Amino acid sequence: MKTIKRFKNFATIIALLLVFATSFAQDKMTAIGTSKIWGTVESVAVEGLVQGPSAAKSELQVACVFEYTEGDIFNSPPALPAQLNGLVHLDDALNHQLTELRKAGKFNGHALETVLLTPVKGLLGAPKLLLIGLGDRNKFNAELMKQVGSVATREALRLGVTHFAFASDLKDAGIDSPTAKVAEYVTEGIFEAYRSELWLRAQDLAHFKPLKKVTLLAGPAFFEVAGQGINKAINNLKK
Repeated sequence: MKTIKRFKNFATIIALLLVFATSFAQDKMTAIGTSKIWGTVESVAVEGLVQGPSAAKSELQVACVFEYTEGDIFNSPPALPAQLNGLVHLDDALNHQLTELRKAGKFNGHALETVLLTPVKGLLGAPKLLLIGLGDRNKFNAELMKQVGSVATREALRLGVTHFAFASDLKDAGIDSPTAKVAEYVTEGIFEAYRSELWLRAQDLAHFKPLKKVTLLAGPAFFEVAGQGINKAINNLKK
């Protein structure tokens, strides 16, 4: 009887610990749709938004993908579970054409490779989708995201948009990346490129609509951490 009683007490303790752990995890999650302007650079608002690339509203959505491997965004782990995976939602919204595009080798996802998609109106929150390649997932280095941010900006300006949304999608693809550092690199890359384009425009060597807002997307579990990286980049850019 004592053994049974001890077992019940132990089971109760474990149950309480699980409840506590679940509550703690939920407290760390930021609600979908939450947004915050982290600051401005060159009169451009830098927004953080808890949303997936299929649903975020902007003139242009940017999403990042690695070179294709079978089931890479669906195998969880290491990829995020389907309900939290922005790339899975994007693939679903496009009627699985994202996977078909990659699987057929029509977009290889080599580092900094780009392709612009114009889906049927209403499929996505943005009328245009820019895919940027991240290369071989086994050779990924977070510093690449600075270049990716620069490519996103230059393509956005070339397309004449004043607001674009950016999704790194690294966690979705199963890469255990440093969230804050990635957000910092992306933000720095975006504005280093934008400043270069502003200089070119001042020399009458470039003509484009000025950016008004850049939205950096994050999952519910990564919003605050990503914000730390964005804030750090904004502070560095203003020095």
